[in-house]
Amino acid sequence: MRIRSFRDLVVWQRAMTLVERVYALTEHFPVSERYGLVSQLRKAAVSIPSNVAEGHARRTGHFRHHVNIALGSEAELQTQLELAYRLKLAPKAQVQPILDEAADVGRLLHGLERALAAKL
Repeated sequence: MRIRSFRDLVVWQRAMTLVERVYALTEHFPVSERYGLVSQLRKAAVSIPSNVAEGHARRTGHFRHHVNIALGSEAELQTQLELAYRLKLAPKAQVQPILDEAADVGRLLHGLERALAAKL
């Protein structure tokens, strides 16, 4: 399959699903966390597909840079999800599937980064 748009990238598609899951999870967090962990979780999640999309619109070297930023956001998201569990804002049964999804997106991002590095 030929990649014509960032929308064709499996990593972007999976990252978009991850964003939806994070939004659904944080919708039930206390109002007191609206500008705290809720905001941080959502920003980190949104950053992943956003950086893939922005990077795809640029040359290979820039794309690789944006993929690395997305990887950082993915690690940040996993940390914040773990915090949500530890702070008892969400049960492990709700957090773990999203952590697993984030890890899968991370593996896809690492694969994309290696492919882009091989092109340079």
